[in-house]
Amino acid sequence: MSDGSLEGKTLGKYRVLQPLGQGGMARVYRAYHPQLDRYVAVKVLRQDVAGEAEMTARFKREAKAVAALRHPHIVQVFDFDTQDDLCYMVMELVEGDSLKTRLTDYRTRGSRIPNGEAVRIVLDALGGLEYAHHAGIVHRDIKPANILLTGDGAAVLSDFGIAQVAGGTQYTSSGAMMGTLQYMAPEQGLARGDARSDIYSMGIVLYEMLVGEPPFDADTPLAILLKHMNDPLPIPREKNPEIPEPLERILLKALSKQPEGRYASAKEMARALAEAAAGAGIGVPERISRPLSFTTAASDADTVSIYTSAERAKLADAAFSKDRTDANLPRTLARKNPPAEGSARTVRILRTVFISLSLILLYFMFSLTAAAALNRAEIMEKTWPVVILLPVFLLGGLGEDLNNPWMAVPMPLLMLTAVLLAFFVGTGRWELWPAWLLEPIALFAGIAVPVGEATDPRHGDFQATRGLRRIVTGAGLVFFIGWPLFIFVSILAQ
Repeated sequence: MSDGSLEGKTLGKYRVLQPLGQGGMARVYRAYHPQLDRYVAVKVLRQDVAGEAEMTARFKREAKAVAALRHPHIVQVFDFDTQDDLCYMVMELVEGDSLKTRLTDYRTRGSRIPNGEAVRIVLDALGGLEYAHHAGIVHRDIKPANILLTGDGAAVLSDFGIAQVAGGTQYTSSGAMMGTLQYMAPEQGLARGDARSDIYSMGIVLYEMLVGEPPFDADTPLAILLKHMNDPLPIPREKNPEIPEPLERILLKALSKQPEGRYASAKEMARALAEAAAGAGIGVPERISRPLSFTTAASDADTVSIYTSAERAKLADAAFSKDRTDANLPRTLARKNPPAEGSARTVRILRTVFISLSLILLYFMFSLTAAAALNRAEIMEKTWPVVILLPVFLLGGLGEDLNNPWMAVPMPLLMLTAVLLAFFVGTGRWELWPAWLLEPIALFAGIAVPVGEATDPRHGDFQATRGLRRIVTGAGLVFFIGWPLFIFVSILAQ
């Protein structure tokens, strides 16, 4: 059986549905178990390496070791088997975002994960790591793509694909460096490492969440590795002065070049992180917030395996080896030539401005045409309050483009002003001036919703503020169309 055509096939008790991701040594599929009526993830060892005895042995060892782990913050392994010439492992199917996707969403919007959320994610992951380390298993590939955020609001570790059982034989593919260099501890580049290497990688993940980017990057893999080994750590609070000092101390210790300088265990780091958050007055939620309502097209490259040119030429599917395991791969594969992050944002802003101005221009054309055709100048006189909706449309669109909650503050006030002016101009009943007393209520709503969410760590994604923005923008569009039509029909009826 070819591993390039498994969709619709049956592996043991599992019906293979569609691919979910692919990495340095295996392909991951969504599958269905009819007897148990549940969906699972099936990880199939890649055919061009399945014939290598050491790679197959490593895959079997991974399945046996990880299947023994039972922890709420580790993806559960259900089964392991072989069929024909395929080795496969059956795992829990986690529905949700990867941390990598969540980071990309925030980065594209020009913001960062709230500190409380970042601490919660790392505490969950450290809980899983402590359990695995106690069982003698080192993950060796901690990175945002391997931390999944479930619909229940928990972070779980996935893909122990290059896990090393402590004391066991180290299996590596000849010519391949396993791991992801932006998150790899210095000693891993020298084919060494233990549980403290995972501590370093977890420190890099926390650094990226707090700062917005990993500390070390370069054009070549070797240059990245040398930076981890030799370059001083960019000071977190110099990159982001808003990082509380207690959290910076956590990063400085976890990212020590020498393993002896780091936390001795995941449990020790988790305890220190919880104390640092409490000392900094950071509210740490019990659960991670719901996924963001936006999804971006930008996604950073994320190498799972790095092969020499000679070794890459031997692979049966070179394109496959260059890709990565990612729970959101279908969405990733659908993206074609995404624009650069800054360029994409500029395009969105220009589009919002263009649409807003076009709506008002359309209004003027309609009103002028109707007034001229009917020789009724009062059409323009009674519909001009619609112009006030221009900043409503602009603020609503820019708030979405920039993910800026404060754009919503003046929107209810502007919307109410447009409605009141339209009423007074259209009816001439200015004696009903007490209606203007409604404006402080609209202003209060515009201020209270984003301020309330900004002070509540459980609402770092500003869902209610986005809802307010969309309601006001939608109401503005209805009024934009309805009021001129009402005036037009009223004049025709006279």
